[in-house]
Amino acid sequence: MKARALFLASSILLSASAAAAAPEVVVSIKPIHSLVASIMKGVGEPKLIVEGAASPHTFTMKPSNARAVEGADMVFWMGPGMEAFLKKPLEALASDATVVELDDAEGLTKLPFREGGAFEAHEHDDEGHGHGHEKTAEDDHGHDDHAGEAAEDHHHDHGEFDTHLWLDPMNAKAMAAAIEKALAEADPENAEAYAANLVSLNDRIDALDKEIAEMIAPVEEKPFVVFHDAYQYFEDHYGVRVVGSITVSPEVVPGAERVQEIRQKVQELDAACVFAEPQFEPKLIQVVTEGTDARSGTLDPEGATLTEGPDLYFDLMRSIATNLKACLSAA
Repeated sequence: MKARALFLASSILLSASAAAAAPEVVVSIKPIHSLVASIMKGVGEPKLIVEGAASPHTFTMKPSNARAVEGADMVFWMGPGMEAFLKKPLEALASDATVVELDDAEGLTKLPFREGGAFEAHEHDDEGHGHGHEKTAEDDHGHDDHAGEAAEDHHHDHGEFDTHLWLDPMNAKAMAAAIEKALAEADPENAEAYAANLVSLNDRIDALDKEIAEMIAPVEEKPFVVFHDAYQYFEDHYGVRVVGSITVSPEVVPGAERVQEIRQKVQELDAACVFAEPQFEPKLIQVVTEGTDARSGTLDPEGATLTEGPDLYFDLMRSIATNLKACLSAA
């Protein structure tokens, strides 16, 4: 009996040791955290930095976030074009961690930012933010003028593509493959589990892709305006018609002239809907749609209102498709 008790105790200790061997993984934002959590299912649970309704565009690191980064074996993030707030903490705190920048994943479709006309010319500064890059002499083309004026010749450095890459499900699959590869290399003992989880995740994404395509097919030709230009990948993949954005950089409040310009564009383009986002000022949408026939709705490209975890990516994509269809069908 005593020998059996010792055996059971040893087995528990060995199991605890095996569980502890899983890498300590930290992920920047909810959509990527969902993909990482799906690949790690049954092995471990990644920690999330940008929690709740916070936005990576306006996020400030807390001491608990810094401790998580410092204690991480691996950190997954999109890159400085999305999470500018994380660049310096990674350099200072994650020197011993494997840092995986997913906007470098093999096989991604990358789209440049749109500027001018119904899409506001985006801001540039030396520090960079969610949609910025280092300013050069060639870039100095009158951003102090009203936002509809944009230069034809624009030089793009690293980070000058739209980093909402996950909104194309094929990009999500490319990033999932990069996540699985990095985890398997760092934790070969669980490589089989990561590989099996990737197969399962890819099957779910393929089914989701088909579901969304069928859902929005009846409204794909109806034009609409979004709060900020975050939906190119969804638009490009599914063929929906985004005809303008109120702002490119959501942390920069558009001026009165820009708001008036967009209101005129909504009328001229006969936009069926104008969509807000949950983290940002909804009153702007009311102002833009005033005096037009456009309806209003809400889209959530980063999962601000959703519960984190393996299912979030699927909930996020379905939410965008459902809200698009609901507003555009009624318009």
